[in-house]
Parts: sequence; C-alpha cells; structure tokens
Amino acid sequence: MEVMAAKKVSVFHRMGAQPAKKSVVCRYWANGNCIKGDNCDYFHGERPPPQTGYVHYNQARSKTWTNTNSSCNPKYGNGSSLSNKGGKFSNASYQKPPRKVSTKSLTFVRSELEKNDTRKAPIKQCGDWVRGNCVRGDKCRYVHSWFSGSGFAMLAKLEGHAKGITGIALPSGCDKLYSCSKDKSIRAWDCNSGQLAGSVSTVGEVGCLINEGAWLFVGLPNVVKAWNIQNQAEFFVNAPGGLVCSLALDNDKLFAGMEDGTILVWKLNAESNTPELIAMLKEHHGAVCTLVVGANNRLYSGSKDSTIKVWDTYNLQCLHTLSGHTKDVTSLVCWDSYLISASLDKTLKVWSATESGTIKVDYEIKDDYEVNALCGIHDAEGKPILLCAYSDNTVRLYELPSFTERGRIFSKGKVEVIEVGIDGLFFTGDANGDVSVWKMIGAPCMAES
Repeated sequence: MEVMAAKKVSVFHRMGAQPAKKSVVCRYWANGNCIKGDNCDYFHGERPPPQTGYVHYNQARSKTWTNTNSSCNPKYGNGSSLSNKGGKFSNASYQKPPRKVSTKSLTFVRSELEKNDTRKAPIKQCGDWVRGNCVRGDKCRYVHSWFSGSGFAMLAKLEGHAKGITGIALPSGCDKLYSCSKDKSIRAWDCNSGQLAGSVSTVGEVGCLINEGAWLFVGLPNVVKAWNIQNQAEFFVNAPGGLVCSLALDNDKLFAGMEDGTILVWKLNAESNTPELIAMLKEHHGAVCTLVVGANNRLYSGSKDSTIKVWDTYNLQCLHTLSGHTKDVTSLVCWDSYLISASLDKTLKVWSATESGTIKVDYEIKDDYEVNALCGIHDAEGKPILLCAYSDNTVRLYELPSFTERGRIFSKGKVEVIEVGIDGLFFTGDANGDVSVWKMIGAPCMAES
C-alpha cells in the first residue's frame, strides 16, 4: 500500500502586527482547488521563512525525553517479537533487550494552536472510497488509503468482532494476538496467517485486557479473570464496583479501575500463589478509565470525574489530584519525567513536576475532536512518536516534543484502543470491532534467540 507523504509546514507564533497575506498559506491551494493562480492574495506553497515581527516558537526551556526503556514509561512491550516475515505477521520469542536509544535534549514547541496558524491543510479520507464508489480516481483531493504520512504501514486488518474493541494483548512467546470487545467475546488471532484461531464468550461486556508475560488479565463486570496461555493455569478475583474499566500491574500488585470510581488493589500471596485484596481506594467520583504505573513508585489514574490522581504504590496514599481537564480523562502515558493526558474535553496536556513538588501543566494542545486513547512508540531512528486517537475516526502520529504531525491513520469507527509491541509494531482497535496491525518502517526486526 502506497505511503502518501505529508507536507511539513513550520509552526510560527504571531507577535506584533498582522502578517502580510503572502505569508499565509492558501487553504484552497492546499486542498488542490485554488482557481486564482498567481493572482491569489495568499501563499501557494509551504510557509516562507519567518519575517520581521515573527519568531519560531521553539525557545522554551529544554526538556529531556528518553526511549521506551525509561522507568517512567508504562510497560508497553511484553517481551514478544512480532514481525512481518513468514506471513501477514509472525511472532517469535525474544529474550534480548530492545535496542537502546541515547537520551537527547529536546525542546517543546510551546505556542498555542491559534486560528491564524495554518500549519497544514486538514488531511481527510475519501468517504466514497471507503464505500467503494469514488468515481474521481486520482483526481480526488481526498486520501484513498487507510493511512497518510510516512514511516509506517499497515500489515493486516483483523475483522470479526461485532462491537467495539476494548483491549488488545500479545503475551510473551505466543503466536497468538488477543483482542476483547463489547460483544462479550475474547478472540485469538494467528500471527502467521492473520486468521481467527479461536474465541471464548464471556458472561458480560469485557472492559479491558492486559498481559504480563504468559498471563492474560481480563476485566469483566465485578470480576477479574486471569489465564496462563502456556500452562493453562487460571484464577479469578471478585471485583465489586461494576465493570472493570482498566487494569495495571506493578511488581506483586494488581490494580483495577472500577466503574463506580474505586481502585481495587490485590497483592500476590507468595505462599498460596494467589492474589489477596489489600485495599479499596475511593478518591474518584466517576469510572476509572485509565491506569498507568510510572517511576518512583507512582500510579496515575484518570477518571470520568475529569481528574487525575497520583498514588504511592507502596503505602497506597493519594499524593496529588490534578484538575486541569473539564471532561472525562480517557488515557494516560508516562514518558521520562512527563505525564501526558487525553480527555473528552478535546485537549492533550503535558504535566511535569515543579521544584516545590507540585505537578503543573507544561504544555497543552486543543483540537476540534475528543481524544480517546494514547500510546507511545519510537521510529526506526529512535525518535519518540505519540499515537493519539481522536473522535473523528483518526489516529494521529505526533513527533515529540514538537507535536509535528508525522502521519494519520483512518478507521471506520473511532479508535479507543492502541497497544504497542516491540520491533516497531503497534495495534489499533476501533468501535466497529476491527483490529489493525501496523509497523514503523525501518524499525529493526529482532531475530529469534
């Protein structure tokens, strides 16, 4: 599938007088339909270099971002290798650590996205092409593809769920990719053929799915179930509080974010080898949509009550309440010393700790669409990429720390799940029940050990 290159347009911040019209990109030219030609008052091309009265807003204090091995990162990888050799995509057991990327000092672009800031024309998918009836062909100004941009490609689309995807997992050393859905089922997909390998029905809607090594953990109404796909061991723990909306693991503790706002905590009993409920954290006043474990024994929780809570994973005390969002907090990602949050209030926020010990918003991006999911990955050159799912049925790939858009993924329904593997692979699950497999082009495929 052809990868369509997106134009790169610099970001500028207005200071002083209004710019000359020729410094503003013609939106009709960008869409390929300006009829004024040389007589147009606006610029036909990428924005020219900054003029007097303009500064490139890249003057903020330096921030350091590290690779996905950073201790602050949530555990994206799962110790398994998924490559595109030998079939649609194949999985091989891998024991060596991922390639390390040296830490680089980078600077945030701190300008707000003002109305007069024409960074690039919107990228839109052709709806007629999706329906199979576009008659414009190469003359169509919209994208005829499931993605636009450079440096990544689709490997497979897995269809079969009847409702929205709520979780995706690839257990270590396994040749099956697992997905769960609101259709009350868990499906296993063969990594070599991309075909359905098996499925199991659940009593109720599946709220979430994660894995640790060979273990799969599934959040269901009032219960968490776990299966070991290698030795077929299994157990379950009661989870009062409605649907289990989110799960996280940290050493010997299992955390569950509940529909009623409670966070349940279990600790593994070494003697019985079973988890025991040790705490019920009741600080949120809405469903706990997302949980992520960060550095320095911290747990971060995002809720429908629009707040983010910061917890000590040792003593289970709430240390901070972050109140910057105005609607549901849908997703959290830790990256080096930063916390990135997404919300239905149509914003992304980057949080950092101050010298006094508080946590503040360091940067914010506002958009026209709600943000449903986040995940972090690195490209073949080790550059950090943030994957952001929006309610316009797209996933945007942003280069960090500038938030320059690298590309865009299109979907039939809004994407609510993004999961990252190693070797540059990542997975998206949408509201229509489709799971898509993607790969960063040029990312190394690690050999089987």
